[in-house]
Amino acid sequence: MSCYRRTLVLSALALAGLATAQTTGTAFAATAPLSDPVVISHLDISTLQQPENITLEPNGSADVTFNQSRQVARVTTSGAVTILATLPAPATGTALASGIVRKSDGTLYVGYTAGALSGIYCVPANGGTPVKVASLPSVAYLNGLALDTSANVLYATDSTNGQVWKVPLSTGTASLWAQGADLERNATGSSGFGANGIKVHSGAVWVGNTDKGTLLSVPINSDGTAGTVTTKATGVTGIDDFSFTGSGDQVLAAQNFLNAVSLVNSDGTHTTVLTATDGLENPTSTAVSGSTVYVASGAYFTHTDPNVLTATVG
Repeated sequence: MSCYRRTLVLSALALAGLATAQTTGTAFAATAPLSDPVVISHLDISTLQQPENITLEPNGSADVTFNQSRQVARVTTSGAVTILATLPAPATGTALASGIVRKSDGTLYVGYTAGALSGIYCVPANGGTPVKVASLPSVAYLNGLALDTSANVLYATDSTNGQVWKVPLSTGTASLWAQGADLERNATGSSGFGANGIKVHSGAVWVGNTDKGTLLSVPINSDGTAGTVTTKATGVTGIDDFSFTGSGDQVLAAQNFLNAVSLVNSDGTHTTVLTATDGLENPTSTAVSGSTVYVASGAYFTHTDPNVLTATVG
């Protein structure tokens, strides 16, 4: 289901609001194997530029969702911010933009929770009018979003209900793919978030459970159904979204409540590699391109400096 076949591409002048963001040349210490963290863009909290999720462009720019302003934006390596799209406002209630992924043709897919408007929307590569490609009105909080390029399928988490939904892009028809205790939030002492960040890797759907601090792997069976959940790591407190470093099953996980990013090894051990002293402000997601890691910070609790930073992965 092509976004380009279902919407007109508007001119850049009509679709994009452009702002520049100050960059900093200050490099902090980080912890090996990460080095040289630099905030490339300080975002504007007064206009709710609080990034929830991140995906990368081939030129090094980062595409992010601004959770509460319902926007999709592009952040260049020099710190410039361009608004690519604004999701439609619901008649009543709250609206939250969440997960974002990019197809090889540049099309962006975004998860959106907004009552009857809830679902997955596509945005043309250079911005334009968002078009709903999958309706998910029964989902309580659509959060993480992952793309299985080999099958042309999206997977999305419902953090409130502890579920993973599957959406073939050929049809746009959503179906419940996985659920159960491993994906659910805690019954007591809950942050409100169970299954959160999500990625497709090595024939499985990987999910972070924020409440339980676990990193999970769910095999994709040969018929496309979900296999048995395996816990890959525990004690990753407040895990939000994450990315694979390119070294086996090694993961860089954003830990929102802790103001930290941890390196999670394939054996389940993990080490904190970035903290607030490196510029983090409630990190929500990470992305890796070659030897560079990007971290988006939403400043949901600090309310000070939402930003995007980069660091080198050694």
